[in-house]
Amino acid sequence: MTWTQWFIFILIIQVIHGLGTWKLYIKAGRQAWEAFIPVYNGVVLMKIINRPWWWIILLFLPIVNLIMLPVVWVETARSFGKNMLIDTVLAVVTLGFYNYYLIYIADVSYIENRSLQPNTSGGDWVSSILFAIVAATIVHTYFMQPFTIPSSSLEKSLLVGDFLFVSKFHYGARVPMTTVGAPMVHDTIPVLNKKSYVFDDNFETRKTSWKNKLQLPYLRFPGFEKIDRNEIVVFNQPADTLLDMNDFTPKRNYYKPIDKKTNLVKRCVGVAGDSLEVRDGYVYINGKKNELPDRAHLQFSYFVQPKTNQFNPKFVKDRYDITDGFGIMNSQNTYYFSAISDEALSKFKNHPNVTSITPNIQEKGVRDADIFPHDPNYNWNVDQFGPLYIPEAGKTIAINLDVLPLYKRVITEYENNTLQVKGNQILINGEITDTYTFKQNYYWMMGDNRHNSIDARRWGFVPFNHVIGKPVFIWMSWDGIKNPRLERFFTTVSGEGKATSYFIPFLVLLFGWIGFNKWRNRKKESK
Repeated sequence: MTWTQWFIFILIIQVIHGLGTWKLYIKAGRQAWEAFIPVYNGVVLMKIINRPWWWIILLFLPIVNLIMLPVVWVETARSFGKNMLIDTVLAVVTLGFYNYYLIYIADVSYIENRSLQPNTSGGDWVSSILFAIVAATIVHTYFMQPFTIPSSSLEKSLLVGDFLFVSKFHYGARVPMTTVGAPMVHDTIPVLNKKSYVFDDNFETRKTSWKNKLQLPYLRFPGFEKIDRNEIVVFNQPADTLLDMNDFTPKRNYYKPIDKKTNLVKRCVGVAGDSLEVRDGYVYINGKKNELPDRAHLQFSYFVQPKTNQFNPKFVKDRYDITDGFGIMNSQNTYYFSAISDEALSKFKNHPNVTSITPNIQEKGVRDADIFPHDPNYNWNVDQFGPLYIPEAGKTIAINLDVLPLYKRVITEYENNTLQVKGNQILINGEITDTYTFKQNYYWMMGDNRHNSIDARRWGFVPFNHVIGKPVFIWMSWDGIKNPRLERFFTTVSGEGKATSYFIPFLVLLFGWIGFNKWRNRKKESK
């Protein structure tokens, strides 16, 4: 729905609320008209149920409000003396309409100074769990989200098994567009393996389905920094969405809302307004070779020819810190190593049992059909790509049939325009045009593991409305199931030089705080 449609919808809800609860306000010693004033009626209701006024803010936060509404329904019933378990169940399963029964049919009186403490230990436990979920959902949605590195595309900077904290507020927290869904999970409910949100993903009916009318328009809170070139960024994969997080087969026509598309983490090698080109696997920005931070380590694949059959590829991989695996020896007595960094290569090439090491770089002009823009007129591949312009909000470019394949998806899918080609003419929103002005910024995301990364070279530009946040902290790291990487616990993602672990200082502070609290409690007890 548009913002106007949402405004009308909220007004209708306010009218329904007023007609259904005005008597409740009177029984609580308030005026009937207070039930009809948007937002103000919520503030008054919080006073009636003896809860803080800022709860009304939580009722307007997507996802969080799905938890808070049942809490308000139950608290309203308790304000009229209905504290039994059956009252709680009825308030929730009737979606709050049980309170209408209490107000208009049942003989109940308002309890002005009721106790806010649950009558049973079970009720206290449930209340604690509910508010813990609310607090965690707010932090997860608007401030900081945990994230796990699933692939080796940024190996050396981020390792498979790293557990990150991703800041939502650096670039500005994005308000959830999917308003009905399970809190603190992405697109799939763990264990149940079911979709975690309400949305019609049928490609034919998704534009007319009532479920999709519940989607909010894109909105982002102001951030305090922009995406810089070469920063690592977490974002929703813009093009080839996946059916769920356990299904890694791309399904282009399986539609998901933006905030439920697959989460990815890559390095932003090109920002809005840049001209980007890839030569022999290296990125060039505005004609100059891109210089990566010192913590970044590019990796390429190589063909290795040993001198004898005594060559042990597994031993070599482990000894020289080669990221990914090796291929099977072929008839030419050659091994294929899929990811070797420059640092590893400088040591590996001096191995006494190696005859030659040849980089696996594709030639210029050899077309890879899987490479963006998937057009036969563009003979690009993973190592020889571009040049192309990365769109910037407000900038206008010339559009013709030659460059249209590069920006067709931007114009139609990401910026919601209609596009037709009639002969040599291009029609956008029904009007013939030879220019286009972009509505938002776009970015070019790539992995440092250049031959083992499904990135922008496959699916093109990343719109800013797909950006989730900035990884800032590695709080835990495991190499497999049983091997913790203690040196990576509590380290920063960005910065210069070797990352420093703050795990030991954290443990010292933690146990110091626990000891201080115990000492303080004993001192209070002794008094």
